[in-house]
Amino acid sequence: MPRPHGLTPPEVPEQKARPGTGRRIIRTFAPYRKKVGLVAALILLTSALGLINPLLIKVVFSDVILATDEPAGERTRLLFVIVAAMIATPIVSGLFGLWQTYLNNVVGQNVMQDLRNDLYAHLQGMPLKFFTSTRTGEIQSRLTNDVGGVQDVLTDTASSLLANITIVISTVALMFYLSWPLALLSIAILPVFTVISRKVGQIRREVSGQTQESLAGLTAIMQETLSVSGILLTKAFGRQSYETDRFRRENRKLFGLEIRRTMVGRGFFALIQIFFSITPAFVYLVAGFMLLRGYAGPGQDARDVVGTVVAITTLQSRLFFPLGQLLNVNIEVQSGMALFDRIFEYLDLERDITNHDGAIELESSQAKGEVHFDDVWFRYDHRGSGAGEPEAPSRGWTIGGVDFHASPGQLVALVGPSGAGKTTLTYLLPRLYDVDRGAVRIDGSDVRDITLESLGEVIGMVTQETYLFHSTIRENLAYGRPDATEAELEAAARAAHIYDRIMEMPEKFDTLVGERGYKMSGGEKQRLAIARVILKDPRILILDEATSALDTHSERLVQQALKPLVQGRTTIAIAHRLSTILAADTILFIDKGRIVERGSHAELLRRNGAYAALYREQFSDGEVEARTEDGLVLSSGKVVR
Repeated sequence: MPRPHGLTPPEVPEQKARPGTGRRIIRTFAPYRKKVGLVAALILLTSALGLINPLLIKVVFSDVILATDEPAGERTRLLFVIVAAMIATPIVSGLFGLWQTYLNNVVGQNVMQDLRNDLYAHLQGMPLKFFTSTRTGEIQSRLTNDVGGVQDVLTDTASSLLANITIVISTVALMFYLSWPLALLSIAILPVFTVISRKVGQIRREVSGQTQESLAGLTAIMQETLSVSGILLTKAFGRQSYETDRFRRENRKLFGLEIRRTMVGRGFFALIQIFFSITPAFVYLVAGFMLLRGYAGPGQDARDVVGTVVAITTLQSRLFFPLGQLLNVNIEVQSGMALFDRIFEYLDLERDITNHDGAIELESSQAKGEVHFDDVWFRYDHRGSGAGEPEAPSRGWTIGGVDFHASPGQLVALVGPSGAGKTTLTYLLPRLYDVDRGAVRIDGSDVRDITLESLGEVIGMVTQETYLFHSTIRENLAYGRPDATEAELEAAARAAHIYDRIMEMPEKFDTLVGERGYKMSGGEKQRLAIARVILKDPRILILDEATSALDTHSERLVQQALKPLVQGRTTIAIAHRLSTILAADTILFIDKGRIVERGSHAELLRRNGAYAALYREQFSDGEVEARTEDGLVLSSGKVVR
């Protein structure tokens, strides 16, 4: 059944278990192997120190309290020595344990930091189609909830596993050394508990995976509905109650899963606790029976038996917690594995668009900006180029056989009906998507043979929906060129006709623009975006309907800002305004992914084809005055010679 809201991208199959997860987890610790080794040594040392006090207790009973045939003075001196050792041992053990905890947390936090960094860097390299099919909240959940959820596995479970194994093995060995019958009595039922714990762990892993998915869904709802855009939409349509109910339903689901995850295995561990609590009673029964029958064992007298019983019951209390932890660790590891599976699932996503071996660096200062679309074919659901002739665009191709050339410094305008493929064409130039057939070339080089980083330097984009970070105007502008000086920032703002407006603001360049720039008007955001691109100074410029949603006054200001931006660089503009079309060297009329007509404005009007029909429909009533290079003057949308 498909998930609502694109919770998991369709190209990522959900898996209950991923082979090799354990080995990959171990590899995450490789950079910190020295610290891990030191932690292991400290664990072994503290575990060994923990055996001292039970042995000292045996000595107290056997050689001090019950050794009535020994001189009182010697027993007193021995008692003081033993007590001093019993006091010193936990102090030393505690200090070593504190050191171990510090190192353990340092390693764990470093591994978590590495996972977050690797996951974020991998997501930065994912193609655009991944983000168009996955909710932002789901992605954020992987970075925060899932990585945060493995903290216990990294900082507690990994180290406690070694510590508890060491404690259990050493304690059981000492119990057998003291009295093998009593040791067998103490641990006889453990194999049954081990089998049960494995089954409980499998259930816990499944519930943990479901819990994280529900948490991701809740995060996605919050991200979608509590953003400025989401709140505006919710209020505009009066859907507050609907969104509140949707949140409550998901929150209720998460509540049930959290309760189930917490309670899974609690009855099992209650049974373990009961068993360990009553086991000393059986030890006392057997030991008392041995003493009453006069059997103390070969080479043992009554005081040795008493000392042994006290030591073993003390060791039992020492054994309960680590043994319970070991039985529980299977459940915790299974839960942690579910989280690691979700993290590795994203890390294993294929990055379709990457730098090829031998990719060249295109220097922005040396690039000419010549653009050539060479028989380009593309479709969004295509997994790779096949053999044979391309199908017709009507059979699934978004772009079909597009071929055009833009010389350095030229302006090429793309016009056509909505959904014709204009925006898709502009996405192929900076490799937001890769072509399926043909090639897109810059200065004669296929963009697939140019590094993505240098493509980003050579190409600049101004889109209809301007994105600004929730930061200052200065930081948003400098995003185009972080090393820009104050003078360069001001020059870019002046060129974009936004400088005077910035100076009117209380904090000037340090004014916060708000989330996604919502403190700024549409025209102001567009001019800030233009200033950002001016500062970047790319050789190739893409304008995607940069003024289509603005009022007349804002459009005029943005058009003025675009003039210095367009000059001297190759520009490909998706044009919904007549003023942009009139300035174009070449107009390409796009329909159903194909170039239907091409030429200048005057040529296409004389041809009286698809472009002329669109012009009469959309632009004939426009109040525009402009002069073309061939002397045509257009006033109020009419052609005048």
